[in-house]
Amino acid sequence: MKRLLLVLFVLLAGAGVGAGIWGWREYTAPGPLPTERHIVVERGEGTRSIARDLVDAGVIRHDWTFLAALRLRDVHGQLKAGEYAFPPGISLRGAIDKMIAGDTVVRRITLAEGLTVAEVLRRVGEAEGLTGDPPAVAEGRLLPDTYHYVWGESRAAVVERMRKAMDTALATVWESRPEDTPLATPDELLTLASIVEKETGVASERPRVAAVFLNRLRRGMKLQSDPTVIYAQTRGERPQDGPITRSDLQAEDPYNTYHVAGLPPGPIANPGLASLQAVVAPAETDDLYFVADGTGGHAFARTLAEHNRNVVRWRRLQRAEREKTKDASN
Repeated sequence: MKRLLLVLFVLLAGAGVGAGIWGWREYTAPGPLPTERHIVVERGEGTRSIARDLVDAGVIRHDWTFLAALRLRDVHGQLKAGEYAFPPGISLRGAIDKMIAGDTVVRRITLAEGLTVAEVLRRVGEAEGLTGDPPAVAEGRLLPDTYHYVWGESRAAVVERMRKAMDTALATVWESRPEDTPLATPDELLTLASIVEKETGVASERPRVAAVFLNRLRRGMKLQSDPTVIYAQTRGERPQDGPITRSDLQAEDPYNTYHVAGLPPGPIANPGLASLQAVVAPAETDDLYFVADGTGGHAFARTLAEHNRNVVRWRRLQRAEREKTKDASN
């Protein structure tokens, strides 16, 4: 291979041994690229176009050496489409080897727990390098996680992976449910898990929050979950406008669990695996109430009287915080 390349470079350069040595060095020596550059090779793009892109990006010095090397190696048509990250100083040979191997950049998109489908689809729609429009998906049906993709992949394909991941997780968790669960279907598990997800960002609290809602379901009590009130107003399409009001709590909407008994008709967000598991493995507690405690977590209570005392403390903390903010602004 080395000998053949030397011969070709000699012929192309139209000179003798010195030019041949120059050609071999041009093929194997570090290239001119000073910093990493990303180049996208489009599907069906010709080798001459690829050569020009590499020269324009400073990856290689000459397009003719690239084309000559492809011809001698007999690898025309073997360069794979995709996004490539060329490191500083990569040689001409290294660049060709990378594209033959299809050593493309693997991108990622991370979905946090508790995003609505609308929020997820917006992020997928904004992800660089994906093609097409994301498909419509029912609320709660996309599993939060980190997903990898390559340049040129369709948004529909990425969303389908998210949907299948949720289907798999939900089926697995449902199989581990206790016999005495008040939940009748996997869909009900998904719905309650979405409420748990939106109620607390403290991982250790999820089983206890789940226990509260399950205890209320068993007793025929309304869930009275504030995130369901917000979803009743926004359907997950936009942020809530201001704090929840008394009229919001009284609004007649199937998602408002202050108004309707039992679970809402479907999820209010995409729950993570931990929230799904919390619903089938809740804490062992008789708690029926919880309210924010001012530290990012919640104060739990078994009785309404105890809960009301916790609410008073929470409101006192809120007033103190408002006064502190007011004083700081004066």
